[in-house]
Amino acid sequence: MARGVYVVRTRAVAPEREDELDDWYDHVHIPELLAVPGFVSARRFRRVGGDDGDGVENLAIYEIDADDLSAPVRELRRRSAAGETTPATALQLDPPPVVGLYEELDR
Repeated sequence: MARGVYVVRTRAVAPEREDELDDWYDHVHIPELLAVPGFVSARRFRRVGGDDGDGVENLAIYEIDADDLSAPVRELRRRSAAGETTPATALQLDPPPVVGLYEELDR
């Protein structure tokens, strides 16, 4: 079984909505994401230095264990498109979140 991480960089739509975005992540999004087979853990971070003029940048690192690391991400996207997950109204979508899927290296 392969191990990897799905990394997502986000911002709130406005500084006054940071708390709302944090609440969505902690109480809605992470539980929904961890219900997708293959996602095994989630950690969140905030960029040191705070606001760079474009708002505070957040980083989420989701650990994945799966034979095909892309499968859990595809399933999450499917659930989202089907309305099976709860969207965040406080999440900045323009520009969209920056995402990446990384495979753990065996050394």
